Amino acid sequence: MLNNWAVVPTCLPIIRRRCHGCASQRLRTSGKFRVNANHKLLDAWLLALCTVCGETAKLTLLERMTVRTIPTDLLDRLHANDPGLIAELLQDPGVQHRNRFALDWTDAWRLDTGGSDHLDHDVIDVAVRFAARIPVRPTRLIADGFGLSRAEVDRLITEGKVVSAVQLRGRISGDFTFTLKR
Repeated sequence: MLNNWAVVPTCLPIIRRRCHGCASQRLRTSGKFRVNANHKLLDAWLLALCTVCGETAKLTLLERMTVRTIPTDLLDRLHANDPGLIAELLQDPGVQHRNRFALDWTDAWRLDTGGSDHLDHDVIDVAVRFAARIPVRPTRLIADGFGLSRAEVDRLITEGKVVSAVQLRGRISGDFTFTLKR
C-alpha cells in the first residue's frame, strides 16, 4: 500500500536579501503590490519589509512593459494584491535572480503524513508530494514522518533499509518516493 505524504507551506517564506536601512538579511512580504503607470508603460513591484527596522524594499516584477502586453488576469491579480500571486512570484526563479534574493523556508512548512496507520507494516512505500518548491532534506522528512532521529534514518539508509530512486542526502524540493524495510 502506498502512503501519501505532503510537504505543505504554512506561511510565506522569509526573503533573504540585505536591507538597505540596516544590516539585516531578512525581509517579509507586506502582502501588497505597487503598480505604477507612466503613460502606456507599466512598472510593478512586490513590497517587502525588513524584519528588523521595517524599511520597505521593492522587488521588481514588471519593468517598463506596455499595458497591452500584460495579461488582463495578471493585472487584476496585481491590483487585488492576490496572496496566491505573491506565493507564485516569490518562487519564480526569474524574479529571484532579477532581485538577487533567496527564500528561507525555516518554520514555514509542515509535513502531512495522513495519520499513523503506516507505522506497523514491515515494508512501507511512501510517495512524498511538494505543494511548493520547498528545499528540505529527505532524511528530515523520513525522521519526522516515522518519529525517528536523523541519525537513525542515516543508519537505515546505510544498511539499505530505506531505498529511493533519488539521492536521499542533501536537499530536495521535488516529488519523490521511497521504501522503508523493517
